[in-house]
Amino acid sequence: AINMIPVTKTYLPDMAAYVKYLEQIWERGWITNQGPLVEDLERQLKELLGVKHLLLVSNGTIALQIAIKALELQEEIITTPFSYVATTSSIVWQGCRPVFADIDPRNLTIDPGEVEKKITAQTTAILATHVYGSPCAVEAITTIAEKHRLRVIYDAAHAFGVDYNDHSLMRYGDVSTLSFHATKLFHTAEGGAVITDNDDIAKKLAYHRNFGHLGYDKSFWGLGINGKCSELHAAMGLCMLPKVADIIGARKEISGWYDERLENTGLEKPQMATGIRYNYAYYPVVCQSEDQLLGIKETLNQNDIFPRRYFYPSLNTLNYVDYQSVPIAEDISRRVMCLPLYAELSKNEVEKITSLILSKL
Repeated sequence: AINMIPVTKTYLPDMAAYVKYLEQIWERGWITNQGPLVEDLERQLKELLGVKHLLLVSNGTIALQIAIKALELQEEIITTPFSYVATTSSIVWQGCRPVFADIDPRNLTIDPGEVEKKITAQTTAILATHVYGSPCAVEAITTIAEKHRLRVIYDAAHAFGVDYNDHSLMRYGDVSTLSFHATKLFHTAEGGAVITDNDDIAKKLAYHRNFGHLGYDKSFWGLGINGKCSELHAAMGLCMLPKVADIIGARKEISGWYDERLENTGLEKPQMATGIRYNYAYYPVVCQSEDQLLGIKETLNQNDIFPRRYFYPSLNTLNYVDYQSVPIAEDISRRVMCLPLYAELSKNEVEKITSLILSKL
């Protein structure tokens, strides 16, 4: 259907701008291995996000795996059951055991009180997600981590450009990871980044990203994998960067239309703490029951509108982890979905979507 409304649409910059970068790449014949466009994008992103070290990687999942490796984590990592599957799969992939702490029902991020309850002698870190770009209780998590000498990784895949108390949210934790997947508001088609303020950790991340090479024709520093970003992907990122403020502005306006139309309907929106400059990455609604959600979803689908059950199911139910009960996450994951949100979504389309939702309430 030509008038299909997906949950999100990849923002594609002006093709002529992208081709200009491609011409430079062809001229140089330098396609990957930390080329000049990668260097340029890293520098601009560090500036934009106000962080000390930022390394581009090939995707957000590799970012998590490299972060776990660089921090030399073992045994148990306390994490959230309410996130995208990569948060948990990366822990298991790296040979660690995910221990699930339930979420705060108000903002859907990991509950620090529950984190504290789950700490054992085997716990080495906390891996928390800024859900839908809404910050975790970062101060409380820092306090717990310092008290128990734990490392902290933030999966910030949704939190590009989010500020908390006038600082980049990326400044918290030992490492933050980003995803620049095509569905994100800033993207490089596929891609991601690892961010840290710690020089030693940054060095390890850089080696792990590049096979453990010490340099050209030199011996190896140690174990590594290939997590590099190519010049072609960096070119896309450089085309996207000047558009980010406009994209966030458009998404903010669209979110406002939804807010107006869905007020007092009984559909809940996750709350956000004060002091946050949000990026409007998603528009999640929590229905009153799973049946209500399924009814709304079916009606929208029949009209070529495709919201997404994001995040479902709760990650503690994956077949490669030990089941641990986290009742709030399990309940919310059955009742939450993200409504369509992308820069080109029109007011008429939002009115159509919300009218259909209202017809089911």
